Amino acid sequence: MARALIVVDVQNDFCEGGSLAVAGGADVAFRIGELLHHWHEAEPDERQYAYVVATRDHHIDPGDHFSKEPDFVHSWPRHCVAGTDGVSFHPNLDPQPFDAIFDKGEYAAAYSGFEGKSHEGGHALADWLRGKGVTDVDVCGIATDYCVRATALDARKEGFGTTVLINLTAGVAPSSTEQALTDLRAAGVDVT
Repeated sequence: MARALIVVDVQNDFCEGGSLAVAGGADVAFRIGELLHHWHEAEPDERQYAYVVATRDHHIDPGDHFSKEPDFVHSWPRHCVAGTDGVSFHPNLDPQPFDAIFDKGEYAAAYSGFEGKSHEGGHALADWLRGKGVTDVDVCGIATDYCVRATALDARKEGFGTTVLINLTAGVAPSSTEQALTDLRAAGVDVT
């Protein structure tokens, strides 16, 4: 029984100063960085997680996901465009000892990390985790009410025991974050 940490979209464009900033994003990046530092420095047999993976928005031409007049529900300002600094992980997220990185949303909107493919080998996240013997996942990152929610719900659908580390997330808005937490709990996701 192995547990993995999924770090969702802790990227420059989703933190303060980015094109689609979420309040508290840089602080979440820092706190996740502290967790990763402790995990990385621990002896392998003392580590809380067998694996740590990350997801990234990595847009090339995601169609109507981008809009000059976004509704901030289904369409958004340009963000996390491949080849720009906005797609990079936030510098507060250091070290970055990721066992794999899964990019999503190149040519369509993609909120869940389970829609992404790994850099090495093009594996889907669920297949990669199963191949490593992972049975349970903890999910953290940005944004609680969008990509964290979608990733955690898909993890649960894929049969993984799933926990969202709420103190290591940042949400877009209080009302949509509360609804996301309700949806997660209703789906059997632990929220701690």
